[in-house]
Amino acid sequence: MATPVDPQELRARCAAELDGKEFGHFHGRPWLRAAFLTVPREHFIPDQVWWPYPGEDGLHPVIDRALRPRSWLRAVYTAQASLITQVADGRVRPQDGPTREAFTSAASCPAVVVDMLHHLDPGPGDTALEIGTGTGYSTAVLAQRVPPEQLTTVEIDPYLADLARDRLARLGLRPAVVCADGEEGHPQRGPYTRIISTAAVRRVPQAWLDQAAPGAVVVTPLNGPFGHDALLRLVADGEGGARGRLVTGVAFMKMRGQRDELPYAELGWPTVRGTWPAYSEVEYRVTIGGGRQRILLME
Repeated sequence: MATPVDPQELRARCAAELDGKEFGHFHGRPWLRAAFLTVPREHFIPDQVWWPYPGEDGLHPVIDRALRPRSWLRAVYTAQASLITQVADGRVRPQDGPTREAFTSAASCPAVVVDMLHHLDPGPGDTALEIGTGTGYSTAVLAQRVPPEQLTTVEIDPYLADLARDRLARLGLRPAVVCADGEEGHPQRGPYTRIISTAAVRRVPQAWLDQAAPGAVVVTPLNGPFGHDALLRLVADGEGGARGRLVTGVAFMKMRGQRDELPYAELGWPTVRGTWPAYSEVEYRVTIGGGRQRILLME
C-alpha cells in the first residue's frame, strides 16, 4: 500500500518554493505566508478537476481524487498549476472525461493567488470586495487578514457560489458570498478600500471604481495585446478614477461580460512596432478617468 501524502507537508513545500520567488509573493508580507500555511487548499478543490496542460492527444485529462489520491493532492499544491474546475460554463462535466473545450472557472495556482494578494496588501482595517469567488480558496486566504464580516465576495455562477459558501462556513469563515455579476461590484456593502478580481477584464469596470474609497487599491488581471494578461494594480481617487501600473504577466479566464474581443486601440492601448517591451524594461502606466482607460509606456 502506498504511503499517504501529508497535505501539511506539501503545503510547507509549496510555501518554501514560493519563498524562492525574487519579487512579490511572500516578500515583506509575513501575514501572507502564515495565511497560506493556515488554509487547507485541499478543502476547496473539487474531487475531480482537469489538469491545465493537455496530453499528446490535445485533451486536458481529469484528475480524480478517488482514483489517484496522491496525484490529486500533489496537483493541489503544485505552485505553478491552476486546476480547472469548470468547462464550457458547466455544460461539460468531469465525468465526461478529458476535454478540449474552453475553461470557464479554475482554482488559480498557489503562486498567482499569493502574488495577487501581495500586491493587494490588505490590512485588518480594510473593507474588501473580491470578484470571482470560484472555489473559495483565495477568499479563505484573504479572510485570514481581512475580518470576514468586512469581506464581500461575488460569484456569477449560483452553483459555485453555494459550494464556496459551504466550504468557507465549514472552516468557520462567513464572509458575504453574493451570487451576482461581479462586473457590477456590490454597492450595498461599499465603499471598499481593497478590490480584487480573479477574472480578467479588457476594460476595468466603472462600477468598481465608483465603489472604491479614496486611496483604495484595486488589483485585477487586464487583458493586453501582447499574448497574455497582465496584473494591474490601481489606486482609486474616490471619484470614479484611478492610476496605477502593470506589474507582471498572468493568465486568467475572461469575465463573462468581457469575453468578446475588442480593438485594443478602443481600450486605450498604444501602438507598438515589433515586440512589446518587458515589464522590467518600461513602466506600463494605466490611467482611468472620465470613462476612458489609457495605457502609456514610460521608459
